Amino acid sequence: MRADSRSTAEERRRTVIHSAVTVFARSGYATSPVTRVADHAGISSAYVMKLFPRKVDLFVAAIDDCYDRIVDVLEKAADEAGHAEATEVLDRMGARYAELIADRDLLLLQVQALATTQTPEVAAAVREGVGRITSLATSRAGADASQAQEFVARGQLCHLLTAVDAFDTDADWAAALTTGIRHGPAS
Repeated sequence: MRADSRSTAEERRRTVIHSAVTVFARSGYATSPVTRVADHAGISSAYVMKLFPRKVDLFVAAIDDCYDRIVDVLEKAADEAGHAEATEVLDRMGARYAELIADRDLLLLQVQALATTQTPEVAAAVREGVGRITSLATSRAGADASQAQEFVARGQLCHLLTAVDAFDTDADWAAALTTGIRHGPAS
């Protein structure tokens, strides 16, 4: 196989995974047929099935891609923070994460993944992703267990608040839960 055909195959694989993120985020795992992902990607269903023989394989690839993007952004934020104290590094990482989940597809894919953890492969992918984020908080930010726990918990709160548009809600409960949390509107 020539290098350019491998490149094209890898590009198509990336296209399929990005389409899977969008489709599964918007429709969920159970109600999203592989054909919808293929249509979104502009690639035949047969080719998608060749790449991902089982639907769960495609969903896990989408979850892995999601966590890859998160870890990449958090690593860059940690690099930008340099040798700052753990709280400063975590704050920078959190701010970058808030920008990242303004992408509603990325946010909702994580929600859909959590809702599908009864599927062992999905549960394993989510555990791996959360583990990577936690390891990054402790290794790169120098967070202790309590700080790492707070960081992940705040991220989960941000999911909830962003998913329900709490930042644009004029209610006492929303004001209480969004105090001190910086977010832009979800796209």
